[in-house]
Amino acid sequence: MSDRIVVSLNGESMVEYDRRKPLSEKQREFLDRMDEDMDSGITLDGERIEQPQPGDRARFVAMNLAEAVLTDNEALAAATTSFLADRLPDLKQVRIVRQDDDVSIDLVFDQEFVRAQPIHFVSPRRDS
Repeated sequence: MSDRIVVSLNGESMVEYDRRKPLSEKQREFLDRMDEDMDSGITLDGERIEQPQPGDRARFVAMNLAEAVLTDNEALAAATTSFLADRLPDLKQVRIVRQDDDVSIDLVFDQEFVRAQPIHFVSPRRDS
């Protein structure tokens, strides 16, 4: 299990969640209510799923997380990230890529987030 999950948008870290910090009882109850709400069914990609499996739930929550990040809804981003961290102990990253009106979401289990390092190019020196 990784100690943290990073939610990134176009390669930039937007949310970092530390699994070492325990959830309060109130937070844990909220996550359980999220699961209970999904027990009545969810809609993924325009299709109604009456009995969502854990993978369906993860995709549904990740879609809500992406929406929260894109609309700067910090409370929803925190709740959905907490849900994914708690329910998917091997999850390391949620990569959100937005290009124009297209949004893709990848759940990454095998690679820690690495901050991009700027590369500084130096113009070649010209002899006069």
